Amino acid sequence: MNRIKILGSGLARGSQKVTNFDLEKRVETNDEWIVQRTGITSRYISETENTSDLAVRASLHAIENAGLQKEDIQVIIVATMTPDSMTPSTACLVQAKLGLNDYPILAFDLNAACSGFLYAFQLACDLLNRYEHILVIGSETLSKIINWDDRSTCVLFGDGAGAMIVTKGQSQLYHYANSEGDLDGVLKTEGLPLVHHLQNQLPTVGFLTMQGNDVFRFAVRVLKESIENVLEQAHLTIEDIDLIIPHQANYRIINHVAKRMKIDISKFYMNLQDYGNTSAASIPIAYAEACEKGLMKDCKRVILVGFGSGLTYGATLIDQVGGEDCVK
Repeated sequence: MNRIKILGSGLARGSQKVTNFDLEKRVETNDEWIVQRTGITSRYISETENTSDLAVRASLHAIENAGLQKEDIQVIIVATMTPDSMTPSTACLVQAKLGLNDYPILAFDLNAACSGFLYAFQLACDLLNRYEHILVIGSETLSKIINWDDRSTCVLFGDGAGAMIVTKGQSQLYHYANSEGDLDGVLKTEGLPLVHHLQNQLPTVGFLTMQGNDVFRFAVRVLKESIENVLEQAHLTIEDIDLIIPHQANYRIINHVAKRMKIDISKFYMNLQDYGNTSAASIPIAYAEACEKGLMKDCKRVILVGFGSGLTYGATLIDQVGGEDCVK
């Protein structure tokens, strides 16, 4: 099993802060309704920067924290469901914007929706058998696919990016990932239509839609399953875990999991009240913020856990994460 070290982490958020009171002016909702159902009070929207731009800003912070040069990066993986374009990949755009065009870099995107960063992180750890420094990014501009007249979705999501740089180290990892498929479209965004009789059609992408009750039940079940799986692999109990960084989707979901598993809610790090749901960016943003606050230095064992459209989910338990392996 691979042993890794997280050399550095960083985050970026959209330029415009949108509060619940701002949304009251747009749709039939209010701050109390949103907070009671989600725990969210604000989110950030990117008006001038695309997914790759946010990814670059988060990456530069991670590179600086790691004490590396940009040229030290050998792999760039971007987890996103809101790429700048169908092609080229957002990772290739990040490579170019970092000025690494002339360097031999493996760059590609990965889409597992809100589970995307977990999938990308697990893949990056496997690639450490061949590469020394890997930049793993979760970046989203979900505001591009939100129906701002739909109060059931527009209050939930925000834009942002989080990044980590991993290399070989002493931290032991235990991974779990799964997918159950979603032909029913519990959480989806429509793609491009098929060509009909060789006629051109305006290539538009649909809004994100969600069946809230189904997502809630799915999320509670698989978050519990994922945490229990990595604990079993590591022969640990929840009492051995110092911090859990979940996908920042909804306070009620996380609180429900905590109650089911008899975990003190304080063990879950949450910043969704400030950022909303930033999909693949939510876990790395939360990790970077926890490091900035100095919360990781005394943490020996941390679990990253999430779920997303697909239906995807998973967790990673990082043993010996604190101290030397924590970002400066």
